[in-house]
Amino acid sequence: MKFDLDAVFVEDGCADSALATRILSAIPRNVPVTHVADAREVSRPVSDVRDPFGAGKRQLVISRRKTPFLTPCPAGSSKFACCGYLVLTLASNCPMDCSYCFLQEYLADNPAFQVYANYTDSFEELDRLRANARERSFRVGTGELADSLAFDSLTRISRDLVEFFAGRENLTLELKTKTNEIENLLEVDPRGRVLVSWTLSPDAVYRSSEHLTASPSARIAAARAVLDAGYRVAFHFDPLIAYPDAERDCILLIDELLDVIPPKQISFISMGGLRMTPRLRSAARSRFPNDPMLCGEDVLASDGRFRTFTPLRLSLYRTLADRFKKAGAEIPAYLCMEPASVHEHVFGAMPARPATIGERLARA
Repeated sequence: MKFDLDAVFVEDGCADSALATRILSAIPRNVPVTHVADAREVSRPVSDVRDPFGAGKRQLVISRRKTPFLTPCPAGSSKFACCGYLVLTLASNCPMDCSYCFLQEYLADNPAFQVYANYTDSFEELDRLRANARERSFRVGTGELADSLAFDSLTRISRDLVEFFAGRENLTLELKTKTNEIENLLEVDPRGRVLVSWTLSPDAVYRSSEHLTASPSARIAAARAVLDAGYRVAFHFDPLIAYPDAERDCILLIDELLDVIPPKQISFISMGGLRMTPRLRSAARSRFPNDPMLCGEDVLASDGRFRTFTPLRLSLYRTLADRFKKAGAEIPAYLCMEPASVHEHVFGAMPARPATIGERLARA
């Protein structure tokens, strides 16, 4: 196990589940296990610690999800050029601790790391999606409210997911991660239906802001390994942070990536600038007061988020887009949570409709 746990809680009705059995047989013996009637009892912030959100990350709760697993990406909005991503929520929160992470706000009142014992119920939702739109292709990901592979050594959920998606031609699974926890993936044949994506940041951002994650070089090496095992790969440069030498460092990162992964074998890339609501910025700076990456030049934008000063943001986007263009392959690319006008400034054209982009990325 690569992350620390202070305690495990098992909700009534979940103790005999396959997921609970896997987890309880794999955790260290010194981690206490408590059975509770209702997971909500232990999912709230711990009041008597300095960092309730950080403490919540080390409390693993096995419960049943009572709401749908499949939802549109919460980043989608009429204000932004959406990529058509569908979110499959199989867990909540993350054992890693990136200083800029939006979960610090989004899960502030519910910070325990939760995994859902009835996750295979989501397969029925996915089959209904397919049945209602057989002519379409969908990109479905598990990496929105939790890293897709963190704790996979305990849960082994990835194996079941890969086996399910491998048999559905119009569904593409995206597993998004900042880890190199790929051991389970290497034991399953994805049959071309599974894409593993990594968020990549320059080494300066990794060292300053991305605590407990795998290094950028380790993520790239893991991408090479899964590519060789039959998976597709993609990369998210998000958030891009403007700091002295950021453009130079991003070029060096891309050069390292392209030395390991041929451009023609990259399914797509995405880019997004650092953005924070006032509440998130306050929480992040309180938890990580010594992180200089949280103190750049930003302004309060019309969407209510602090964003990197627009000229700096556009310059970073163009630097990355130009470097990938020079690589000599037409790599599909999109911007996350940016208006269509910014997309046009960077790529020279307005973005396609979300459904069109989603299908294109599912097939890339």
